[in-house]
Amino acid sequence: MAGGVIASSKGKAYPGKLTGNVLITCLIAATGGLIFGYDLGISGGVTSMDSFLKKFFPAVYAKESSVKPSDDQYCKFDSQTLTLFTSSLYLAALVSSIFAGTVTRVFGRRTTMLWGGILFCVGALVNGFAQRVWMLIVGRIFLGFGIGCANQSVPIYVSEMAPYRFRGGLNMMFQLAITIGILVANLLNYFFSQIEGGWGWRLSLGGAMVPAIIIIVGSFFLPDTPNSLIERNHNAKAKEQLIKIRGIPDVDDEFNDLVAASEASRLIKHPWATILERKYRPQLTMAILIPFFQQLTGNNVITFYAPVLFKTIGFGGKASLMSAVITGSVNCVATLVSIVSVDKWGRRTLFLEGGTQMFLCQVVITIAIAFKFGVSGNPGELPDWYAYGLVFFICVYVAGFAWSWGPLGWLVPSEIFPLEVRSAAQSINVSVNMIFTFAIAQIFTAMLCHLKFGLFIFFACWVVVMTIFIYKFLPETKGVPIEEMATVWAKHPYWSKFVTLNDGNGGGNVELGNKGTNPV
Repeated sequence: MAGGVIASSKGKAYPGKLTGNVLITCLIAATGGLIFGYDLGISGGVTSMDSFLKKFFPAVYAKESSVKPSDDQYCKFDSQTLTLFTSSLYLAALVSSIFAGTVTRVFGRRTTMLWGGILFCVGALVNGFAQRVWMLIVGRIFLGFGIGCANQSVPIYVSEMAPYRFRGGLNMMFQLAITIGILVANLLNYFFSQIEGGWGWRLSLGGAMVPAIIIIVGSFFLPDTPNSLIERNHNAKAKEQLIKIRGIPDVDDEFNDLVAASEASRLIKHPWATILERKYRPQLTMAILIPFFQQLTGNNVITFYAPVLFKTIGFGGKASLMSAVITGSVNCVATLVSIVSVDKWGRRTLFLEGGTQMFLCQVVITIAIAFKFGVSGNPGELPDWYAYGLVFFICVYVAGFAWSWGPLGWLVPSEIFPLEVRSAAQSINVSVNMIFTFAIAQIFTAMLCHLKFGLFIFFACWVVVMTIFIYKFLPETKGVPIEEMATVWAKHPYWSKFVTLNDGNGGGNVELGNKGTNPV
């Protein structure tokens, strides 16, 4: 394991090393991403299975099965009821993430993860045995409650446990778990769709119990983070835990900074109101805009509607599911690239490169679809080279997302929030993410029907906007301890208007706005 002093040119150098204990702990916690990823992958697959559509959405099945190659392919899946099946989960996740912020602060990150697994397991059971559409929706709501809890607690947990030199790579294990969940779901959809009798969709939906059980069992073996223990007045236990996870006896500097940050946070009685103050403007802006932009990359459209999208552009049922498996594999491998590179090249580099790559691919995909489908939606005979070429550029696009906005959309917000507003800010982050995941999921098939190939132009324009935003407003946070993060904002050309260094204090102390000095 890596050892020695974890140095940073931008702040304090806390001694410590990447121990086997903290690595295993972060890996177990990151499995909370499996439930989110599995659901992202499974929902689009089952909605492309004829047996599922025939049972729950017969009108959609009748429309899809009657569409001839000469008909408008853009609109054959346009159904608000069908998209409500997919998107209802994200409204529930939005609600639960708000309450999960309080649970995380009062009872700890581990407890929130446990409840996330339990709620997700209940939803999987209801969906697996569903007989009516309302049962599907109820099951999706329970799944959403579970995802809201997990997405609230896991990124914070990993960021607090990890030595800051390795925080980026370890935190991205959460995104890796999401991509693994997506890939496994795509594979299961492919094989379950071939089961005779047409009941394979029940195994796909009910199989969500497996990742739920993994996070439930894992949460029983996870220790609480030192930050959470201090926050709940268990200082002695927190120091023992810090010594254990850092692998050295001398953790006084880091421990004292954690205690100081906790004492400052206790002065904050209403974190939801506090985060609106001027001195937290940078963090609030990132908590809102990063998840907002993440959804407007268009990647989640590819993820949970991949089989539907591939069917629309001319692939058969089994071929469309296999194409989704291919993009899921690319997603997983590209996330590994980000884990290896994020603490070497930094967050901004990956954001900017990924944005450029996604934009170029979206332009090519737009031209390709416009050339064959036009505005009539009638592609005629699709040659193999065209279909495979389109899948190739979609894979390159997915790779660009998977090593930039995918993992960084969770990493950066989780590492920039000061302790006093951390739980509230993460709730905002997850809530915004869920609001726009819901919106995109709900209106995607209608947008595809009405915007046609222009749908990809829509997302490409947003990618340009978000890339410029990152270039102008996001400072580099690589190698900066969480409790020292305010120094990054104080040195930024724009955010220094809101956060300023206190010349009378040492490295980690900052004067925030005009509100006085808070330790961070």
